[in-house]
Amino acid sequence: MSVLVYIENSEGTFKKSAFEALSYAKEVSSLSNQDVIALSIGKVDAAELEKVGQYGVAQVINVDTDQLGQFVNQAYASVIAEVATSKSANTVILANTFSGKGLAPRVAAKLDAALAVAATSLPTISGDTWTIKRTVFSSKAIATEELTAAKRVISLSPNAFEVKENPVSVNIEAFQANVSSGDLSTVIKEIVRATDKISLPEAEIVVSAGRGLKGPENWGMIEELADVLGAATACSKPVSDAGWRPHSEHVGQTGIAVSPNLYIAIGISGAIQHLAGVSSSKTIVVINTDAEAPFFKVADYGIVGDAFEIVPKLIEALKTYKNS
Repeated sequence: MSVLVYIENSEGTFKKSAFEALSYAKEVSSLSNQDVIALSIGKVDAAELEKVGQYGVAQVINVDTDQLGQFVNQAYASVIAEVATSKSANTVILANTFSGKGLAPRVAAKLDAALAVAATSLPTISGDTWTIKRTVFSSKAIATEELTAAKRVISLSPNAFEVKENPVSVNIEAFQANVSSGDLSTVIKEIVRATDKISLPEAEIVVSAGRGLKGPENWGMIEELADVLGAATACSKPVSDAGWRPHSEHVGQTGIAVSPNLYIAIGISGAIQHLAGVSSSKTIVVINTDAEAPFFKVADYGIVGDAFEIVPKLIEALKTYKNS
């Protein structure tokens, strides 16, 4: 038996979440005394595939066909299930990204496997029972679940597990998957990406702002702070609804859920809908003129004051620190 970990790429480059999944899978394989095998689907060159070895995984299977050049949910799920069966994998691990959220239940159904979504911990293994923790109710609670099936699929919540390097040499194996026409009834012809921006779900640092900025013309300092920190920019729902910022930056219950190492909220009151999408952030910093703003109740650090005075000083201090 083995552990199979699907590693997602973006235009031929593995995402940070893929390395988290690799590190997690390596730990799971050690706990369960099984080999771990990585699976890459799509066009990824040998140099990129060899990066798998940095995280202690010695074997990577590469499925590269023209049909699978772009992500197709049903087809990718079929390939993952086929490889899992071929390699006698009783555990499949993948990142709980946008793609992973669609893949995990499909793969579980194809393998007749138990499913744990958005896992935040390594499993506790007792015989055939695996106990695992995961986030529920928009990350407001933690559920402890028992997986008792012979096979299991686990999707790992982004930023929930530290990337751990343990270099080994890598064996790359080509695999010819049987992709049916039914799996390709709907295909993606083209993806247009905002390539100059850091992806919100992947970001380790997020700088977010709300109506306290008073207007779109004041967003320059938010973008400058994000640039200094190497962060992604985000906003609250009222801001995107007003057209100050694109809807792709809206974080919250009805927007994008994020779990960065650092979330900086500037001029955001902290309504429950917004908190639902950011509460799993490891560290939250709030800047607001209203000392009674709900956000301060969940913040790790809070500054009561005018963002138009505090943010420029923060940018200046960070630049001075980086230059020194």
